[in-house]
Amino acid sequence: MEREQGKTLYDFYESIVNALRPMFKEGVRSTVVAAPARTNYAKDFLNHIRKHHAWLVREGPNAAAFGELVGSAGQPHEVHELVRTKQFREVVGETRSRDADSIAVVLERSLNLGDSGATVLYSLEEIEGLVYGRQGQSNLTPEHVVLTDRYFAEIKNKGRIQRLLQISKNKGIKTTIVNAETGPGLRLSQLGGLVCFANSNEKKRK
Repeated sequence: MEREQGKTLYDFYESIVNALRPMFKEGVRSTVVAAPARTNYAKDFLNHIRKHHAWLVREGPNAAAFGELVGSAGQPHEVHELVRTKQFREVVGETRSRDADSIAVVLERSLNLGDSGATVLYSLEEIEGLVYGRQGQSNLTPEHVVLTDRYFAEIKNKGRIQRLLQISKNKGIKTTIVNAETGPGLRLSQLGGLVCFANSNEKKRK
């Protein structure tokens, strides 16, 4: 009986992960897990993630950030009420902050370790060339385009950035806009406000 219950929970958690996969592919990485008070559903689900989907929480530019919130979200009207609460806004803010912090960690590591396998591009022209496949950079695969909200607000040709972000999403490249006032945002601003993480295909083949 206990084994059957365990299998049922496993299948339930897997169905949630499968439902989230399309969003992860589009670049959404901040996720809030809501569960009723006096239950362990949220913690049990996150433990399932850590045990069976470690790639989701492994440190890196594609890591997901999960937040926990007490509340019922089984029906559309419950979700509607939940997202209007102060607690929800606080959890979302904290989760996005962790997401931005993980980007900053990877950025600093990429800058400091020349042999880390990750390359960081800084110029819009270089990033466009790699994402659009216009340059002969066959040894690099773009993984994550990151920019600050200030960079987006101040650039004159917003259509150019919107096209870059849209094509990146279409190709499965993660895109993130970071608050320029946060620690990670300030570091990105020092580098121009726009970067692209790219992985070396040579290291992938090893």
